[in-house]
Amino acid sequence: MKAEYSDERSTYDVHDASIPRGWSAWFGGPRVRVGPRIAPQIVPLSNDMRDSESNLSSDAILIKQIEEEANCAIQYRTCSWQKTAALLFSEYICLAIMSFPWSYSVLGLVPGLILTVVQALIVLYTSIVLWEFCLRHPEVRDVCDIGQMLFWGQKWAWYFTAVMFILNNTFIQGLHVLVGAKYLNTMVGPNASISCQTVSFGAIVAVVCWLSSLPRTFSMLSKLGTASAAFTFISVILATIFAGVEDHPAGFNAEPTTDPTTGTALPFGNPIVTAVPILGTTFVSGLGAFLNISYTFIGQITLPSFIAEMREPKDFPKALWACTILEILVFSIVGAVTYAFVGNQYMTSPAFGSLIPLYKKVAFSFMIPTIIFLGVLYASVSARFIFFRIFHNSRHKNEHTVVGWVSWALILLVTWILAFVIANSIPFFNSLLALMSSLFDSFFGFIFWGVAYFRMRKADGAVTLLRDRSFRGWFEGILNIIIILTGVFFLSAGTYASVQGILDEFALGTVGTAFQCASNGI
Repeated sequence: MKAEYSDERSTYDVHDASIPRGWSAWFGGPRVRVGPRIAPQIVPLSNDMRDSESNLSSDAILIKQIEEEANCAIQYRTCSWQKTAALLFSEYICLAIMSFPWSYSVLGLVPGLILTVVQALIVLYTSIVLWEFCLRHPEVRDVCDIGQMLFWGQKWAWYFTAVMFILNNTFIQGLHVLVGAKYLNTMVGPNASISCQTVSFGAIVAVVCWLSSLPRTFSMLSKLGTASAAFTFISVILATIFAGVEDHPAGFNAEPTTDPTTGTALPFGNPIVTAVPILGTTFVSGLGAFLNISYTFIGQITLPSFIAEMREPKDFPKALWACTILEILVFSIVGAVTYAFVGNQYMTSPAFGSLIPLYKKVAFSFMIPTIIFLGVLYASVSARFIFFRIFHNSRHKNEHTVVGWVSWALILLVTWILAFVIANSIPFFNSLLALMSSLFDSFFGFIFWGVAYFRMRKADGAVTLLRDRSFRGWFEGILNIIIILTGVFFLSAGTYASVQGILDEFALGTVGTAFQCASNGI
């Protein structure tokens, strides 16, 4: 079924329909102006208000949502911007940081640092566009509702977005099952006398993550997220310090030598650090390294779900700016310093593998909370997407009922079973990051928000490049065209590079097989 949409200036909102301007448009706060809707509501608020709610303003919808759950046992719109910042920190300050040294070793230090800052700023900008969209449509529950609204109410857009949404989140869960098994293998070594070692460890991690996913509100998860981000920060700082204080990286050889088992040449000499890509760097490897950087930054797919549980969504940019500044500093410093001490020839991904055994185990161990929590966060986002649609306007959504809790637990269990299968089907870290980035970040990191910008400017009555001929109008219009084209590039060339990288790794025998029993420790 298709909602009735119009490209005429809407009358769905009582706010001034001018383009948002001023500091509040970038930093949020009570003085934020909320522009008009781009379309009617596709998500009814409640059964008793269906006839009158279509003309409610954005502020009125938000107030109604808070009032409706005021006396409920389980309340969702309870997050402050500080709690939301904790969720963002836990999402972005993650294990993927330790792929930055490898990316810099492929791209060269200077291009790597430049791309880090550029990608961070693009994600910041598109996240602000997303936030503006959510302010205009506070009834949206997740990115799937946004997908349908962006593409003129077409139901196929909702289903397409839903499939990509679930796949993206489940792939991320799978990544954390894979890394959890990698951690356990690293701790016990390759000869632990455990039946089908890697698959067994993956199953243990999946069960632990499933149990940890059971809390039903982001407000509760934000407390765990704060601890997760703190432990991750300690882990990456320790890894960076250890890279600097150890005499040589793991695998160091002073003179040319060969592997006694295979006869292949081993890396040797002092670490080599380059400002630009080394001669012979291929398009596939270079783009794969950039996709690794992009994956770490691009997390907009969860933001609508976070904003939907904020008590005051106008404060969201405070959390966003705090997280972005910290990201740029931590990612750049950790990536550059670790690369400077490890060099090209001894680099692994994640970079813990470039440390001597003792340092590697100590630094990697502080990553345990994030290995578990970040997968839990994405599982929770997927589960609430399904749960809210099954139990919309049902007491099972907001009360402690057996049906509600059993359904919630079973939905989570299915996602973790799928994650376990993915983790054992694509058992390598870099290529899985790159594949996820090209398939999903193309839409949720770029294309959606470029389209959202133009849809909102149309609702404002000034289509950039046609009517709004100010410098800002031209600049933002061209920028959003570039953002959309970047998404198309990720989807096409990025997917090709990712798949080719996977095939190359299998052909060279540098990775294990699907559902391998041998250790995948670093």
